[in-house]
Amino acid sequence: MKHHSKITPPKPGQDARLDQSVLSRIAALKAMSVKELKAEWERLLGSAAPNNSLAFLEARIAYRLQELTYGGPDHETRRMLDLLADEVEGVSRRKDQIADPRNPVAGTRLIREWNGVEHTITVLKDGFEWQGRKYKSLSGIAREITGVRWNGYRFFGLQVRPREV
Repeated sequence: MKHHSKITPPKPGQDARLDQSVLSRIAALKAMSVKELKAEWERLLGSAAPNNSLAFLEARIAYRLQELTYGGPDHETRRMLDLLADEVEGVSRRKDQIADPRNPVAGTRLIREWNGVEHTITVLKDGFEWQGRKYKSLSGIAREITGVRWNGYRFFGLQVRPREV
């Protein structure tokens, strides 16, 4: 039976010498030319740099230096980022969906009156249904009903997340 021990990388602030080393390497990037940064990119990332933008190369290499030293995002964070990317791109490469905690349980009916007309929306597992059409968001339905942009959760009287300060 194999036993895998999980090696936890140090966190920033735990080892002053290590932190200073990373900071020194990042500071050194500022003095490099695009040609030197592209060579550093290839060394650290194992592929050709995608462009000649000094700012992009510096930022991405700095991130990679920190990632190699302190570790990258954990599995759950990577999974969430992948799901968000799928959502933004409008594709579903993964089985999971990001569930908004404000969404009522699938099957719930939301009723809203607007200009004397009652509108009934059904909450689906992966969106909403109104007048026989499927929508990804309540905001899209609210826009169809009113003709203007609305926060769908607010329009339908659902709790809106407070803004973080």
